Amino acid sequence: MKNLLKIFVILCFVQFANSQNKPNKKYGVCFAMYTVHENILKMTAQFYPIKNYDPFRASLQIERNGKWETVQESEILYPGYTAHFRIEDWDDKVERAYRVFYHKNANYQGMIRKNPMDQKEIVMAAFSCWSTYQKHGGAGAKDITDNLKKLNPDVLFFAGDQVYDHSNHYGNWLKFGEVFGEIIKNTPTITIPDDHDIGQGNLWGDGGRKSDNRDGNEGGYYMPVSYIQEVERAQTSHLPDPYDPTPIERGVGVYYTDLNWGGVSFAILEDRKFKSGPKRVLDKKRYSNTLEMDVEGATLLGNRQLQFLEDWTTDWENAQMKAVLSQTIFTNLATHTPTIDKKMKYSVDSNGWPQTGRNKALKVIRKSFSCMIAGDQHLGSVVKHGVENWNDSGYSFAVPAAANFWMRWWNPDKPGKNKESSAPNYTGEYEDAFHNKITVHAVANPTHRDNEPRVDLLDGRAAGYGIIKFNKLDRKVTFECWKRNIDITDPKSKQYNGWPVTFGQADNFQIKDGYQLPKFKISKKNQVVTVKDAYTKEVKLSLRINGTEYQPTVNQNGIYVVEIGEGDSLQRFYNIESQKRNRASIVVKI
Repeated sequence: MKNLLKIFVILCFVQFANSQNKPNKKYGVCFAMYTVHENILKMTAQFYPIKNYDPFRASLQIERNGKWETVQESEILYPGYTAHFRIEDWDDKVERAYRVFYHKNANYQGMIRKNPMDQKEIVMAAFSCWSTYQKHGGAGAKDITDNLKKLNPDVLFFAGDQVYDHSNHYGNWLKFGEVFGEIIKNTPTITIPDDHDIGQGNLWGDGGRKSDNRDGNEGGYYMPVSYIQEVERAQTSHLPDPYDPTPIERGVGVYYTDLNWGGVSFAILEDRKFKSGPKRVLDKKRYSNTLEMDVEGATLLGNRQLQFLEDWTTDWENAQMKAVLSQTIFTNLATHTPTIDKKMKYSVDSNGWPQTGRNKALKVIRKSFSCMIAGDQHLGSVVKHGVENWNDSGYSFAVPAAANFWMRWWNPDKPGKNKESSAPNYTGEYEDAFHNKITVHAVANPTHRDNEPRVDLLDGRAAGYGIIKFNKLDRKVTFECWKRNIDITDPKSKQYNGWPVTFGQADNFQIKDGYQLPKFKISKKNQVVTVKDAYTKEVKLSLRINGTEYQPTVNQNGIYVVEIGEGDSLQRFYNIESQKRNRASIVVKI
């Protein structure tokens, strides 16, 4: 008996030793993300764990004339196992095959596209709230990747919550890459982390301060700074260089920037990094009216990002259209959560609060006639925002959650004002929970009433994703909202009720009762027109017009400076007076 026991122990030891000596099938590069902006290529290669016998160095190679040429080498950084490449003077007029060379048995190949400047239409696929958890409905995404292969979008946008594990971003980031990497490796990709990515249920970054609880409602970050840095290194290092790279408190980095691709300029925001913690700035009293919660000192984007948006407003080099990308939209749309029977008063997690910060952001964004694209809400929606009046600001598209466990609904008590006669009663003009002016055009509400598990965890939960099409010729934007598990290329497939939504570029800044400047008749088409206050020098609007004639409209009566053209061809027209009805015209020769 003792001998049998010894033999059993020996066999167990041998089996264990053999299992330890077996090579890990998952080694080398998991996936790679890249962007190209102003002829600068940036790429992040994400590695599986590096074993002690593997090199901690990788090379970026480009295929030229049938041969691989090494253009740069990079150390693999720990923690996180990422290698970073930055190539200046990149020729974006040609397509190039690339590979990340690790060692002879572990190389990763993809394609760096040429800049689609000559395309009539630029297509973006946008996602939010991806989860690998079965209970969230995130077991796989073959339906999405199959559709993306057919659609072949020009750019990808992941708006946040790519990871739902609050203590192991790295392991779950690898799972994200295993699902989407086949598409990402050949497509310029924008990823921005949100609250779950950095290990919190909610995030009010408050300039980088430390939070003592994972809810974070006093503001700041709960996880160690090294954890935040690892997350942002993995998800954002491949984005174009930050507008201002100065770190915030405790050395937490920033990544807000812009990406110009295919003639569309995207402003990439960190709408929660500078946002005030509600527990820190709000009194403990109960507020009888949410307008009282718009307290002095409460910030949303913060001065740094507002200045970035101001500068970006007038930067139209190689751009015909603009869009703002953020983690969430600038309103508190949801009325019920986590069941249709539970009404919520308000959510300070939304960008409807603080109201002054929300209005400051929209006032800058609309100057460039930009639409807005975001995620986070678990509630697909198209909203037209208003500041002074309904509809005087841009359209926003909150794409639905790709895997929707925590459900939300927009179920207002009354029909909206001035809604279209055939539209659902939940559309039209409203004030949100913070009395912000919004016009609801489309909402993808869940059909289930609660979060109880079902056989198909995606069915009825309003899960899906967005497709955004920028038509540069007619200057129109189309928002599409698609369900999971359907073929979006099948003519019989239907989008969520209310989609597609199409609007003109100029619709993102509509002044109902404003003042007109003269009509400018320009000898060369599609010039940039910028209007500034003659005394304060503040930019009032900036747009690459479509055609040769443009008559600006401003909010306030006054004297203005109008700039037309770019670079050496820029012309300024001073002392331009606005009028209620202005029939004057000015001929401009470029």
